[in-house]
Amino acid sequence: MKRRALPDASGGAVIAAFGRQYLVELAPGKTLLCFPRGKKSDFACGDEVSVREDGQGGGVIESAAPRRSLLYRSNEFRQKLIAANVTRIAIVVAVEPSFSEELLNRCLVAAAEQGIAALIVLNKCDLQDRLQAARSVLAPYAGLGYPVVETSALEAASLCALRERLSGNVSVLVGQSGMGKSTLINALIPEAGAATREISTALGSGKHTTTHARLYRLDAASALIDSPGLQSFGLAHLDLAALEAAFPEFRPYLGQCRFRDCRHDREPDCALAAALDEGKINPRRFAVYRQLRAELPKK
Repeated sequence: MKRRALPDASGGAVIAAFGRQYLVELAPGKTLLCFPRGKKSDFACGDEVSVREDGQGGGVIESAAPRRSLLYRSNEFRQKLIAANVTRIAIVVAVEPSFSEELLNRCLVAAAEQGIAALIVLNKCDLQDRLQAARSVLAPYAGLGYPVVETSALEAASLCALRERLSGNVSVLVGQSGMGKSTLINALIPEAGAATREISTALGSGKHTTTHARLYRLDAASALIDSPGLQSFGLAHLDLAALEAAFPEFRPYLGQCRFRDCRHDREPDCALAAALDEGKINPRRFAVYRQLRAELPKK
């Protein structure tokens, strides 16, 4: 039997990734369930790809354009891709339940290493009895220049403020489970539920939970990627120089220590240790840095 010639490849964006299955948006309102060519399967939500339709309602991803950024986590064995080509990371924490400050810092470091602008979203601010305590935890980050926006899915004005922060960006929402990310997504993009059901239908699956990243269009110039809840964020792919540079409060002191290979531990005349003693570096941040440094692969 003579095979029908395949149509020319089309450009699109990966808007959902499920193992070796990818939902690709070829044009507004037109999506295609695609598979990678060959065994390689390392595309991420937000990747710009070239797709060849198979003539049977599906397609094959032929290639991907160079990424402008890639948010991912790693340990010594493997990497977990989160989102590609994002310009802003919105780290969602909540007034209740309590959030992990260590995880917040890991996300900030990962974003800095990729040159992605960071935004801290304090959610569930309608819970007034716990609000001040959460604000106190985040005050040092605001002092370092990280923007903090307070939100509640029950308050339209706060959602408008968040939307303004996300406008003009490809943003990814990250955070622990229970922080209210999906509620924020549904409040910002009411049609998100319908889009999720579309994915479940395409995959032949039942009820969908946020176990994979999914890109939604906020408007013609803005997109928002919802990601699965995080419990950990490994940074094994960083080296020491990248780790140190990811802490903006360290930068004035880097290269000022007596020893060029200073580990900022017990060495004499350590510029970072002096800044810590003088209150110029937050001790909680410095403790996270030391923990991350200890986790770096031994070279």
